[in-house]
Amino acid sequence: MPDIVWFLIRRLFATLLVLLALSLAVYLIFYALPADPARLACGKPCTPDLLARARHFMQLDQSVVQQYLHFLQGIVTGRTFGEGSAAVHCDAPCFGYSFPLARPVTTLILDRLPITASIAIGAAVLWLPFGVSLGIGAALRRGKLFDRLAVGFALIGIASPSFLVGLLAILVFGFWLNMVPVNGYVPFTENPVDWAWHLVTPWLVLAGLQAASYIRLSRSQMLEEMNLDHVTTARAKGAGERRVVFVHGIRGVLVPIVTIFGLDLGGLLGGAILTEKVFSMQGLGELLISGVGQLDVAVVVGVTLFSAFLVILANLVVDILHGVLDPRVTRG
Repeated sequence: MPDIVWFLIRRLFATLLVLLALSLAVYLIFYALPADPARLACGKPCTPDLLARARHFMQLDQSVVQQYLHFLQGIVTGRTFGEGSAAVHCDAPCFGYSFPLARPVTTLILDRLPITASIAIGAAVLWLPFGVSLGIGAALRRGKLFDRLAVGFALIGIASPSFLVGLLAILVFGFWLNMVPVNGYVPFTENPVDWAWHLVTPWLVLAGLQAASYIRLSRSQMLEEMNLDHVTTARAKGAGERRVVFVHGIRGVLVPIVTIFGLDLGGLLGGAILTEKVFSMQGLGELLISGVGQLDVAVVVGVTLFSAFLVILANLVVDILHGVLDPRVTRG
């Protein structure tokens, strides 16, 4: 069997084990909190009889092990809370049921995911080429004005809090200049132009801040690559500088860039919390914050696990791309 196939099998198996261990850890941590979801759903007055009935309906009167097994079963086959006409069914994959919102957590996640995905993917399309090209350009012009400006921009971006930059962008471009919307979200299916117009400020703010780390990484990596032996040999054989840069240099730069990009994008897809809060967008980050504020444990557990799943999935994709960029990885 080819090395790449064994490599994929090992990575998939390791990913499943990590997801299983993570789900157990998250479930135990959040359900060990003092907050009692049954008491919160019981209402007032909450008599001992009503509390017992609420705990039975929510399946909280079982042991922690049984609850966790029911949770895993819900992800695979779905889950039903209660009995008879009052029963509530949650289709697979069921990450829990929010009784305060009277909706499955999976439905809540899917409703909010397009907003978060629009912010994260749109910003990623901007920050990746901008940050990498600026960093490589700075490395090729080391010590010159372009290099100093790029490094200065990177230092400012890394040191700037995202919420502060977002608020300043809203103040200047939204209120003073009245150029862009200051909050809200328009679905792409309703009006693609308004969708992009409402997202342009979050995209630019997030892309500018994220690009800062890519400028520093790609610059330092390019400087290192251009001093390696195989690059020196290529130059000695008469290869042009353009070929040396694009064939030998950039390939080495892409390996760490792919790693950080996959993890950054996976993390943002799980909820761009500060960006969503500043620009008043109801994405996964806002859902998580509201779940914490309402002590809605099912929402907190579901969103946390879903976000972790996206990060681990991004890590798996990064491992696969590493195998393509550097075949030695698949033989490791």
